Amino acid sequence: MVDQTGQLLDDDAATTAPNPGQGDQLRRDVHQLGGLVGDVIREQGGEELLAAVEHLRRESIALRADGADDQRREQALRAWVDEQSNTRLLALVRSFSVYFHLINLAEQHHRVRTLRERERAGGVLHESIIAAMTTLHETGTPGASVAEGLRQLRVRPVFTAHPSEARRRTLRHHLLQAARLIARLDRADALPRERKATLEALRERLTLIWHTAAAREAQPAVLDEVRSVLVVLGGTVYDVAAQVARALEEAKVTIYPELATGDMAKQWLRLGTWVGGDRDGHPGVTPAITRAAARLSRTTVLRRYREEVRALGVDLSLSARIAGASSALLDSLETDRAALDVQPVRRWRDEPYRRKCGLIAEKLLRAEESQAGGYLHHREFLADLALLAESLEAHGGQRAVSGPVRDLQRRATLFGFHLAELEIRQHANRYNAAVAEMFGLSGVAGYDTLDNAERLALLETRLQAGAFAHEAESLSPATRDILETFRALADIQALGGPEACQTVIISMCRQPSDILAVLVLAREAGLVRVDPEGPIRSRLDIVPLFEEIAELQQSGELLTQLCAVPTYRTALRSRGDRQQVMIGYSDSNKDGGYFSATWQTYQAQESLAQAAATLDIELTIFHGRGGAIGRGGGPMERAILARPAAAHSAELKVTEQGEVIAARYGHPAIAERHLEQVIHALLLSALGPAEKAPATHWLETMERLAERSRAAYLSGVKESPTLLRFFREATPFPELSSLNLASRPVSRAGGSSATIALDELRAIPWGFSWTQVRANLPGWFGIGSALSAEIEQDQLAHLQAMYQGWQAFAGILDNAQLSLGTADLLTLQRYATLATDGDAALAPIIAEYERSVAAILAVTGQRELLERSSTLSRAIRLRNPYVDALHLAQITLLRRYRALPPDATDRTILLDAIHHSINGIAAGVQTTG
Repeated sequence: MVDQTGQLLDDDAATTAPNPGQGDQLRRDVHQLGGLVGDVIREQGGEELLAAVEHLRRESIALRADGADDQRREQALRAWVDEQSNTRLLALVRSFSVYFHLINLAEQHHRVRTLRERERAGGVLHESIIAAMTTLHETGTPGASVAEGLRQLRVRPVFTAHPSEARRRTLRHHLLQAARLIARLDRADALPRERKATLEALRERLTLIWHTAAAREAQPAVLDEVRSVLVVLGGTVYDVAAQVARALEEAKVTIYPELATGDMAKQWLRLGTWVGGDRDGHPGVTPAITRAAARLSRTTVLRRYREEVRALGVDLSLSARIAGASSALLDSLETDRAALDVQPVRRWRDEPYRRKCGLIAEKLLRAEESQAGGYLHHREFLADLALLAESLEAHGGQRAVSGPVRDLQRRATLFGFHLAELEIRQHANRYNAAVAEMFGLSGVAGYDTLDNAERLALLETRLQAGAFAHEAESLSPATRDILETFRALADIQALGGPEACQTVIISMCRQPSDILAVLVLAREAGLVRVDPEGPIRSRLDIVPLFEEIAELQQSGELLTQLCAVPTYRTALRSRGDRQQVMIGYSDSNKDGGYFSATWQTYQAQESLAQAAATLDIELTIFHGRGGAIGRGGGPMERAILARPAAAHSAELKVTEQGEVIAARYGHPAIAERHLEQVIHALLLSALGPAEKAPATHWLETMERLAERSRAAYLSGVKESPTLLRFFREATPFPELSSLNLASRPVSRAGGSSATIALDELRAIPWGFSWTQVRANLPGWFGIGSALSAEIEQDQLAHLQAMYQGWQAFAGILDNAQLSLGTADLLTLQRYATLATDGDAALAPIIAEYERSVAAILAVTGQRELLERSSTLSRAIRLRNPYVDALHLAQITLLRRYRALPPDATDRTILLDAIHHSINGIAAGVQTTG
């Protein structure tokens, strides 16, 4: 990390640069930042701490260089760590953690710098919108098809509060300020005194980071999480949306000039959020919280609009005597002024555009405060902007319109007055319990004992009969909460329009009656209307979430059964025959293992798309993906292109969780690049040449692989008491469950971390814990057993052909390779010392790891993992020794903490140090899992 003088050693630079010239730039940044970290360590901890940091760094590097066989050095370093006091271990952990935070910023900055340099060099940036348009044109895609594809284009990221963002919002604030200072160092025209001031400001920021606890003292409240997500939605995403829209328009006009007229991709981006609406196993999300979350989102976007309108008012100084203005605009000034009961601004008497902007800003303010005269709907705001634009275009202001005015129009079209739709999620059991209680109060007992057909018949009859309308006092608190949630949803629609809150997701949905039960409950709040002699009208999109293997396998059949229910099909018609179905990646992985779950989600997409085509309904597949490979993570654009042919569309709805939000949307340039890559993949997927359908024998092979992989996972993981005991003892899961990552508990059912069953344990802490010990087990376990069985039957050439010719299969193997390549058996073996009979428990994990590595290398034709990703491979090797230092400290801290009695005074500082080590390792490996 840093040497005795506080300078980073050049040969340790964690470069991820694609060529030597760019590597020099990153090496320079890392060297400089390492020196600044050293300065702060010396200032805050003294020379003694700096010497300890350096000793741990050098010995960790030497161990990696010597290999795992140097037991003498290994034992000596472990003994040295064990000799350190609790406070010294915390200081060491914080030193390495601060370093990683800074290096991560340097790498982010370098990525942005590289993108800018490539664009400056000219040519078409790969995986960009214009690259997609160019490819479509070169492959003969007609303009009419492109126009229709743009009309159907929908990028629908749904931001969640799932607890995989380890960094506090306070820390993220300091890091954001540090990132801006790092970027400022690149200024070629900076004076020496300006550069010196920037370096001093960085030292100040590092000092603040040093004195800021990385681990939260208290669990964040739900509204804290709402505000954190709104910082991104109302900040970076709001800012870059117009730039991406402009890139879409420019690429279309450049490559397909015949499509110059008309904005075909008006609704290309639709934001969603679960923060404040996801109540599945979360008692803190109440109807009051849901209402508050929607109000905060509305306030955020209205304030951003007002800022832009005020800026426009400063710029649009056009004089009526010189430029002129339309009669419609002039008439609207008097109409607005009278309606708002405000006096004209005398100094703007000859500046109608400024006057109009002032009136628009006032109407936005009143809309935010729900006062008379405010806009009732964003369409009224758009009408005023159109009036402004039309007058400008007619009177010499075309260029003013094409810039900020058009950008504001685009944003208002995309974000409305709600910014992001607040989606509601709840477990099917909670809905069914509420319906059962209400039937019971109406004299119909035993709903919970009925089968699906019997429930459907009863629910259909109830819908035709009318609402239950029970008095609130007669209902249990749980049922009152369910009904009040639907009333909150209706209130949000009344305030922000249907698009503000209209999606209800049913977790662990297993049968059509689960969906119909929601219709019955929603009717109690007036969200579903049944005319005596007419159709059922619904104001909701009811979304089944299939998240375990059995439901994924039956998903197409379940959709067909659902649409065969006359009452539901009628309600669906009122929604334009549009049906969303969500497929879960995390829980299916925990249920059946990586390979099986990935294959089942692929097949579910195909089955659902075929069923929808037969039913003549418009299907949206909602992907419940996480950041880690074991939760559906991996390169997004590749996942889009690997979808089955039947599911290729220009729409992607997907969850964005935890640290993925910061990674993809934390920096404007990276957010813009990410959105362009997604659009690039969607356009090629929907409009480009179709990939050849997989051969029948390939499909048969996949079925065998999935079955063998699942069998290995079930016996080796899910149904193995030995492994589950090892998980609790060798990983920091028990301590992680007390780390205040988010407001949600680690399991739906709550309870102690020592007794939670795997089925109840949320997938995120499951993956996070395995990532902390560098096993990454959810991202690969079982794949080695499956592939090696095929190879042993002389099917290697067959598997190699599949890898070369089928993106879906190649994606499964390459993503597993990422998990295996970032895993580290040396580290895992160190953690095994914490477990009872750790070596015995570790043996099957190591055996499966080695099988997986050997099989993937054989199929891909590589000599080592990540051979074709040399940049990533080098970055892992360079980071490993520094992360080792954190691992060694964490193991000692865990051992000490667990050995103490519950009332020991040292437990507090030890647990705090463990929490800091968890954050530090997450920063070092750049993932939480």
